[in-house]
Amino acid sequence: MTSVVDDDVTALAGKSVEEVRAAFVGWLADNAAELAPFRHLSTEVGQIFATLSTLQRMLFSAGWIRLGWPEEVGGLGGPLILRAVISEELAAAGYPPPFSFGTQEVLGPAVARFAPPELAAEMLPRLLRGEESWCQGFSEPGAGSDLGSLRLRAVDEGDAWRVNGEKIWTSWAQFANRCVLLARTGTVESAHKGITALFLDMDTPGIEIRPLTSMNGDDEFCSLFFDDVLVPKSRTLGEVNGGWAVAMFVLSCERGAAAWQRQAWMRWRLGTITDLAPELPDAAAGEAFTLIHALRLLSRRTVRSLSAGEPVGVLPSFDKLMMSTAEKFLFDAALGSAPDTVLLGEDEAARDLRSDYLYSRASSIYGGAAEIQRNIIAERVLGLPRE
Repeated sequence: MTSVVDDDVTALAGKSVEEVRAAFVGWLADNAAELAPFRHLSTEVGQIFATLSTLQRMLFSAGWIRLGWPEEVGGLGGPLILRAVISEELAAAGYPPPFSFGTQEVLGPAVARFAPPELAAEMLPRLLRGEESWCQGFSEPGAGSDLGSLRLRAVDEGDAWRVNGEKIWTSWAQFANRCVLLARTGTVESAHKGITALFLDMDTPGIEIRPLTSMNGDDEFCSLFFDDVLVPKSRTLGEVNGGWAVAMFVLSCERGAAAWQRQAWMRWRLGTITDLAPELPDAAAGEAFTLIHALRLLSRRTVRSLSAGEPVGVLPSFDKLMMSTAEKFLFDAALGSAPDTVLLGEDEAARDLRSDYLYSRASSIYGGAAEIQRNIIAERVLGLPRE
């Protein structure tokens, strides 16, 4: 595979978005033959991860996914928005995101901001190089969208935290090397003021991982059980009892930067659906495009704010709500126009479409339920009274 020399990539870190986009699109075209195998992934999850890890290493060695990250954590410098350009053009060209893109854009910035500098410098390059996968230990059986009520407890043991409790809906935990974990360090009554964020190794004794099979057949989610798990105090992210700030920053990245990547994928997916389902009415395709473009504009605002280091507040709640609205409409339209293809088709394209339709059902739940996002918007943007 042809690689861009590091000097050229470093120079791009100081260039405009348009220049970086054009350079990366050209690189994709020049290396289309070598990249072609990544368009068709195995259905076996372990093989998928191995393949996407290879793609990750290719993009890292060529320099592209080092753009937008500080040099002290393995990057080449430049603003965050350059990373958004790379992920968008990958999706537009029909390539899947490397497996760690989700954690790169959701958890990576939090580790860069809140971890001790020496820890961030050690861990983030491993993620960027595709050597590691990370997971997010936020939700619990009794604390999903309401993180202020979480109960997994971390007790001060001097040089370490002793962690006990349960997490659920942790994506790809069975493949993860590290976990960004929210733990209760204050009283239950302290709500969001008594939470601390930890960065732990997933091979630490006392962690049990139980995969959960989702309705599309993937073992994406896991339950995590912690039995006297010791986490060094040096792995604390941010301040003790200050984990709410870490959580809100993570969620702003998840609902903003990740929404940007998702809209790019949905735009590409709309094109494939019109090929698979020629019966799709123009009005439905047009409405799907409108919703996806609205998501693009909302997430563009968030990405630009994050790139400039500006606080985004509650605005990413709009991104998350629009993301689930657009995704559900897109695949509802596909099902309504081509039910036989979506429900009964047996070729690879039909199976992928069926899996995407089933996965879209969860889009209004994961990352913050739609009802919660509406409440946030009503109370904190529109100023409406609490129920």
